[in-house]
Amino acid sequence: MKLNKFKSKLILENVNKSICYNLFLILPLMLFSCKEKQEKVVTENKKPNIVFVITDDQGYGDLGHTGNTIIKTPAIDKFAAESISLTNYHVGTTCAPTRAGLLTGRNCNRNGVWHTIMGASMLNREETTIANVLQSNGYKTGMFGKWHLGDNSPFKPHQRGFDEAFYHGGGGVGQTPDYWNNDYFDDSYFRNGIPEKKEGYCTDIWFDEALSFIEAKKDDPFFCYLSLNAPHGPYNLPEEYYNLYKDETRIQETQKRFYGMITNIDDNFSKLLNKLETLGIAENTIVIFTTDNGTARGYKVNDKTNEVFGYNAGMRGTKGSHYDGGHRVPFIIRWPDGGLTGGKSLDGLLAHVDLLPTLTKFTGQTHTITKTMDGTDVSDYLLGKREAPKRFLVTDTQRVPWPIKGRNSCVMEDNWRLNNGKELYNVANDPGQTINLADKHPEKVVEMNAFYESWWEDVIKETKFSVIDLGVDAIDVITCHDARTIDYYPPWNQQLIRVGKPMEPAPFTVNFVKAGTYKFHLRRWPSESGLALSAELKNGKSATSHTEEIVDGKSLKFKKAYLKVGDKNIESDVDNSAEATILEMEVAQGKTELLAYFDMEDGTPCNAFYIDVEKVN
Repeated sequence: MKLNKFKSKLILENVNKSICYNLFLILPLMLFSCKEKQEKVVTENKKPNIVFVITDDQGYGDLGHTGNTIIKTPAIDKFAAESISLTNYHVGTTCAPTRAGLLTGRNCNRNGVWHTIMGASMLNREETTIANVLQSNGYKTGMFGKWHLGDNSPFKPHQRGFDEAFYHGGGGVGQTPDYWNNDYFDDSYFRNGIPEKKEGYCTDIWFDEALSFIEAKKDDPFFCYLSLNAPHGPYNLPEEYYNLYKDETRIQETQKRFYGMITNIDDNFSKLLNKLETLGIAENTIVIFTTDNGTARGYKVNDKTNEVFGYNAGMRGTKGSHYDGGHRVPFIIRWPDGGLTGGKSLDGLLAHVDLLPTLTKFTGQTHTITKTMDGTDVSDYLLGKREAPKRFLVTDTQRVPWPIKGRNSCVMEDNWRLNNGKELYNVANDPGQTINLADKHPEKVVEMNAFYESWWEDVIKETKFSVIDLGVDAIDVITCHDARTIDYYPPWNQQLIRVGKPMEPAPFTVNFVKAGTYKFHLRRWPSESGLALSAELKNGKSATSHTEEIVDGKSLKFKKAYLKVGDKNIESDVDNSAEATILEMEVAQGKTELLAYFDMEDGTPCNAFYIDVEKVN
């Protein structure tokens, strides 16, 4: 009996020890499991980050996974295999109109950006951008690279919803509003409007700045708008990327540099994806890769021999064309936590103007729409919950002082395209748009033209020029890039400034935010150059295998300077050894026109290429 009691006691002690031991092993796992579940809930409830990458002048066919057997884009191709790709996605036919549309959800003819120069590439101040919406809902916002929606107040990116902005001026590195002598290497860019020198190649710098922003904001929901200038010309790139294609016979010499710039983007894109993984935020980050118009240099046909260089996915037209090759571009989106994965392709008709309403929905934002939207929320379509919306879309190429009804128009419905109001194509069977079906489907032509008529009537009521604010900063700089020329292009890049061809005088539409005394510095060269009005430059650079030529600067000599603000006119003799001719004027508050120009020594009038406007009191 005592033995049995002893055995029972021993067994009980062993059981207790076993329970304690198992609890010792299991409890941490239970606690870890609870913690993991809690962290997962937190992650699921956290708003997704957004990284939006858009390149410049890269077309649908300038990627490996879309059928190009020459170009090297392994990172983007792998990304596409993990994501959702849109194969019937459309934008504007040039860069600034596309960027204006995707940021606002509104066609470029509505929002002031129907051109890339001539005062028509500044986003109307009343427009609301994606950055505005996300910023007002707690997102940290940053943009890096190409802005091209206005270089003056109130159009600068840090005035349009971005907390942080690091960007070049104008529509490309080396254009007239950009910092003087920028050429893609070791340039000066603008950080929230302040010039800052950086060492390195521009595309590498934009990605490095974006990665720094992402790492700093990783604990907050963020919107990173990585808007590249490459592969836009001038076609300058590090030599090692040119060497990847230097012996390729299926493309021409300029294309080798163009393709090399894209491969450089691909390498940087790989670093971006790796950074998201390293930071542990890839699963809840919406990553988008897209481009802003059809290819600029990726596809070329020899007019004499019909020999084809490059690849364009069988489409008609390239950059600037209202045929599909000008505006059908790649769009790839990945968001693992949101279910946007799997390498699927969707062929529904979508467009850049869909981005604001769609990203608003994905991020759970509240946004009250007060203006007519051309875009629509397509989130459920991307998620496979419903069919693509049935609707008409319009894109066109204006590139004129004021939009013209019917000019280079394309009305789209599913795979139907009505070009110029009379050419009807079905791109499902005819991607090259060679077979005009208008006579076989007259009812479709009537229907699509009717939509265009009503659409245009609504759009043109909103069309207006943007107005530059002056008197905002100590000195506001305006350039001839944004002068409102009528039948000629202003010198829109620094190569043209160097060439020194006299520019016919053209006005700016401006708004003086304060009345008072202003000094107007009329310049032939920008202030950061330190050059005299009549200076001649001998610092041009010869072309190399991987960079374009920079020409010398021609001397211009002036006799008189003129300033007209509203109804007021003043003039002055010119000292050509000075950096600028300074004219002082009392100016009333409000909107007006400003005209500033020289008479050359031979009497030829020439617009001031740069005008510094200084508020005195």
